[in-house]
Amino acid sequence: MSRTEDPRLAALAGRMREWGEDLRPLALEIDRDPEAVRHHLHLPALRYLAAMGIPAEYGHTPEPVDGHRFHGVSALERVVVMEELAAAEVGALVAAPGPWLAGVAVGLLADHRQKEWFYGRLLAEPLWTCFALTEPDRGSDAAALRTSLTAGPDGLLLTGEKRYVGNAARARLAVVFARSAPGPLGITAVLVDTADPGYRAEPLDMIGLRGARISTITLDGVAVPEDRVLGRHLPPTRRGVWAFVQTFNVLRPGVAAIAVGIARAALEYATAQRRTLNADERHRLDALGRRIAATRSLVRQAAAAVDARGSDGHPASAAKLRAARLAEEATLTAAGLLGPGARLAHPLLDKLARDARATEFLEGTANMQRLNLFQGLLGGRVDRARPRPD
Repeated sequence: MSRTEDPRLAALAGRMREWGEDLRPLALEIDRDPEAVRHHLHLPALRYLAAMGIPAEYGHTPEPVDGHRFHGVSALERVVVMEELAAAEVGALVAAPGPWLAGVAVGLLADHRQKEWFYGRLLAEPLWTCFALTEPDRGSDAAALRTSLTAGPDGLLLTGEKRYVGNAARARLAVVFARSAPGPLGITAVLVDTADPGYRAEPLDMIGLRGARISTITLDGVAVPEDRVLGRHLPPTRRGVWAFVQTFNVLRPGVAAIAVGIARAALEYATAQRRTLNADERHRLDALGRRIAATRSLVRQAAAAVDARGSDGHPASAAKLRAARLAEEATLTAAGLLGPGARLAHPLLDKLARDARATEFLEGTANMQRLNLFQGLLGGRVDRARPRPD
């Protein structure tokens, strides 16, 4: 632990590192069959993730760590958890049940009764959730959103298609964004029980992060009760578009932390496999270790910024941009050190390389992060003179 590190976060990191050891043997099993995670939901790390993000007032009582309970509500806590578990086995991390993005949206938009229903279901048993925004050929462009929420003879009906939605094929609860009226204020989020008629999800073929079960969703007149419409008690400006932008801001540091964890795993694997290094190789690994430490610092600064103000997502874009690039470079460095054919001879390293590349596409590609940073710079929300982290 560094002299400036919060001892609470250090204790949390230590516990996650300990629990992560149970996940390491699952790496190739979950890569081959993402549904194999269902056989391991009893493991402490997966039990923790199944409720991470549920506030204490809704009955969430996680196991104490060094006298503290970490509910995973803050972005700073989540980045610690996600880096450590990603360094152990990222496939199991992204395959885990829990609130995830949907939980953040519920925290932002739901009223008390909706939160009780959503959180109560998750605390009763491990359930997967999903956050359905992206659509075929339109991405997450709110102006082009076509999934519709319309009035039917017996209530509201949800119709449309979503794509590239994590865990949608195994989710039991979903937050779905749809258009209920023209214009940017016409975007509405609703809670969906995926067992209801009309909801169908199928997993897409994946090369990296296969545990995430990225899926396509078809919504064919899914009935939505009025009390499942999120944000009814909020002004229109604090519902649809505002809600998903805030949700991405809050979760983006966690995606960056996953990439840092993959970079760490690649460094640790290369170090374990190559006991003898020449001076140049040692220098390359030492430099990689310093870059990992610097990027971790940036990720934690981004998480702290989001915790202080949910709209301050520009540091998170910088962190995600740097961390995703670092993860890919770390796995390629490890493969280079292990020589020609390394990815064939080392299946775990091959998996890490595929997983690292996949982080580029989680929560926005590099170009999207650059655009977000540029907009922050133009708007005066990014300080040109802000010193770089140590």
